[in-house]
Amino acid sequence: MLILGPQGSGKGTQARRLVGARGLAHVATGDILRGAVAAGTERGRRVAPILERGDLVPDDLMIGLIRERLEGEDGYLLDGFPRTIPQAEA
Repeated sequence: MLILGPQGSGKGTQARRLVGARGLAHVATGDILRGAVAAGTERGRRVAPILERGDLVPDDLMIGLIRERLEGEDGYLLDGFPRTIPQAEA
């Protein structure tokens, strides 16, 4: 399932409803990025200045972080990913 819409359209609200109804893990890219920075991982150190500038995280870096997070999950709702065609193709 893919939830699309502009900022403030209620995507997050609908995602939370689906998570509650289906018992899925809510995987939000913002949480993944902030977690990597807080943990001081190699990827987190690369992400920190990008987030400070407010830039979009490069595809290879974002895809790697997503893959790390999703390993071993039985079910999940992915929020905020993909944002680019290469991310969708990965």
